Formats: sequence, C-alpha cells, structure tokens
Amino acid sequence: MVEIPLKLYVQGLLKEAKSVARPMACLSPQKKHQALQAMADALVAQTADILEANERDVEEISKEGDKQVHRQEVERIRIDEDDVQAMVELLLDFLAYPDPIGEMSQAWMTPDGMHVHTVRAPIGVLGVISDMGPFMTVQSMGMCLKTNNVCVYRGGPEWLQTNVALFRCLKEVAVKQGVPEGALMFIDRAAPEAALEVARQVQYVQAVIPRGRASLRNGILEHARVPVIGFDGGLCHVYVDQHADIPLAQTIVVNAKVQAPTAANAMDTVLVHRDVSRHLLPGLTRRLLQEYRVVLNGCPKTVSMLGVLEMTGHLGIKDAVEADWDKKYQSLAMNIKVVKDRQEALDHIAKYAPGHTDTIVTRDYDFAMQFAREVDSSAVLINASTRLNGGEQFGLGPELGTNSRRLHARGPLTLSKLTIEKYLVLGTGQLQHPHPIPSAYEDAMMLSSKF
Repeated sequence: MVEIPLKLYVQGLLKEAKSVARPMACLSPQKKHQALQAMADALVAQTADILEANERDVEEISKEGDKQVHRQEVERIRIDEDDVQAMVELLLDFLAYPDPIGEMSQAWMTPDGMHVHTVRAPIGVLGVISDMGPFMTVQSMGMCLKTNNVCVYRGGPEWLQTNVALFRCLKEVAVKQGVPEGALMFIDRAAPEAALEVARQVQYVQAVIPRGRASLRNGILEHARVPVIGFDGGLCHVYVDQHADIPLAQTIVVNAKVQAPTAANAMDTVLVHRDVSRHLLPGLTRRLLQEYRVVLNGCPKTVSMLGVLEMTGHLGIKDAVEADWDKKYQSLAMNIKVVKDRQEALDHIAKYAPGHTDTIVTRDYDFAMQFAREVDSSAVLINASTRLNGGEQFGLGPELGTNSRRLHARGPLTLSKLTIEKYLVLGTGQLQHPHPIPSAYEDAMMLSSKF
C-alpha cells in the first residue's frame, strides 16, 4: 500500500478536524462528562493492551552504545499500571472542575437598552505538538474535550505505539458517547516535518501549543504561521537579595534547580547580592556539587571567590561565557552571578526577558513589590521556588503548559485559558443612527408586536 505524502496526510486530518469544530462547540456539559467517564473506564479495561504497545516502543530502543544510556532510555519510555492509573485519575479529575464554556464574566446594559455579556467560547482547532510521554496525550485530549476544542495531537516519537493504542482507546469510546468523529485527532507520523506542518496550516488550525524540550518549542515558534499560545520558553532566575534569609535562600535555590531539572520552570541562573555572597555561596555550591552533581557556570567574581573546587569526580565551577546567561538548561546545569546591587540584578533579568519564572528571596517588602512590578515574566514569586509556577500549584487545576509570551493568556494554560471571550448581545430592535429610512417607518416598526 502506497503511503500518503506527509503534507497531504496532515492536511486531510486537519480538514476533517475543522469540519467538526462547530458541532464540537455545541457539545453539552453532560455529553462531555459522559465521554470523560467512559474514556477513564476504557483505559482501565484496556490497560493490558496499552502496556503491550508500550513494550513494543521499548523494544525499538537502540541497544548499540553505552548500556547505561540504554537502561536510562528504557526507564524513561516504559510505563506501568500505576502510570495508566494516573491517566485514569486525571480524566476523572476533569469531572470535578467547573465547565468554562458559556461562563459569563461581565454583563451590563447600554443606554439604548441592549444587554451585553462576555462569555467564554472554545478556541476551535488546537494543535498540541509534544515530545513528551503518554500522560501528555491523555491530558491534551481530556482538556480539549472539557473545553469543547478539537484536539490534533502529535506526541513524542519514542512512544508512537503507546500513543496509537491510547488514541484508539480514547477516541472509540468518546465517539460512542456523542463526541464528533474528528474531534480527537492523532498524527502517527514520527517525522519532525509532521509537527511543523500542523503549525503552518492557518486555514485549519486556530492555535498550536508546543510541549517539551527547548529545541521543539523554538522550532515550532520559528516555523509557525499559526498563533503559538503555549510557548513554554523564557529563563528562570532566582535573585537572592542583600536582606535575604540565608538558609531559606539556599533551600529555594536547591529546590528550584534540583527538584525537577528538566521542567520548564526549573531555575537557570541564580543572582546573588555581593553583600550576602560570602555567606551563601560556599555552602550552596558545596551542596549543588557534592550532593546533586550540578554543572556550575560562574561569573568571574564567583569563580575567584570559590576557586576551582576539586570535588569527587566533578570539575567544580567553570567560567561562564556570554551565551550561558541566555541558555535555558532544563538539565542539571546552571549559572551563578554575583551582582553589586539590586539594579544590576534587575538589569540582568530585563536583558533576557521576557522570562518564564523569576523569584526574589528577601525580607524587604517594598523592594519585593518593586521587583514584582519591574520584572517581565509569566510569574514573579517572592520567597518561593520557581517550581511553584503552575496551574495545580496555584490552585487553578490542570494546565497544558505555561505561556511565557505576552499575548493571549500569560502563565499556566488552565482550562479557562483554553477558551476565548466573545460578546453576546440581547437587543429589542436597536439600530445604529442615523438610520437610512424615514423615522416614521422606524417608529412604526418599534411599535410592532414582534418587538
């Protein structure tokens, strides 16, 4: 059988997706909840099939090269029953969250008697482009269904068989519950061009959300013609002020870097006021190097202060180059810079803005508020880890990434942020004046019983 050319294949899926955007927008809350419940039940019933498909993905991992690398890849790609159960619980959790569609945020009456309302509506066709695992597949489809959006999903190629099994499982039961046939779409081509093609099709796709590594995000942003509403880029800084609590600052820095190094909100650079640098840095760098094996790049002041620390099997602190300050690591690597004053810290952060998440550690309330006003970031935290920038952590529910760009909705892409606002206006025959017909006719029309 001849394989359909990739561009035609993607266009065909997107054309079908667009055709069901209108009926999808009309799907009732009851139908959506029935579908989510059925999807969760189907995952439980088909756990064995999903795990079998995952084993096929594991078998595809190359066995050439370093055995340790192979073992790490197997651990990364393999899922188990607990992982499937986490997907089930995710879908069930959606049932408890308020339905944002139709939610009215404002209502007022105009002087001529029109009732104007702002209500939430679905965006339309969303392309979710990810290099992440199966959990993201289920989350994307569940969140799009909850918000009446059509979901076109392209997942990590390493989990292709797993994602195919998940997609077939979820789509089959969703359609049986009344969800339009093309409302859940999965692109089963592993080629990177398939992802880029989704981001180019402005006639079919309203927005794309990239989820995953910096290379994926930047590639989509560079080639997209469709609006990118979930760009999870931007750097994460922690500034330790001259009036910081030293133990608290050390704990926050360690958590921001080490708790989940690959996360988009993991710290990239710590800025330390020179007045506290000698109290903070020796103990902090010792922990980062010895306990967590973090690769450290330091400014000249940092390196000269600490020297090249000969730790067990570690190179110590290296001289940072200019490119390091603009690098989003998402790994066990980070930068350290000693700043002479607060203004230098603010200037450094501003130079690499807009940011993803920025934190200040200080006891000075007034400067903390100034920091919050001046720093251009999707979230500014005071005396808290950058890792706490998220929908769940903010009490807002699940998120489909974080948007660090200034347009659409900044911050965690929660359920309400996967919608747009539109105006709903109730009138009784109001007209824009001057009206091009005689006023006597207009008066007669307004007196009609139809109005």
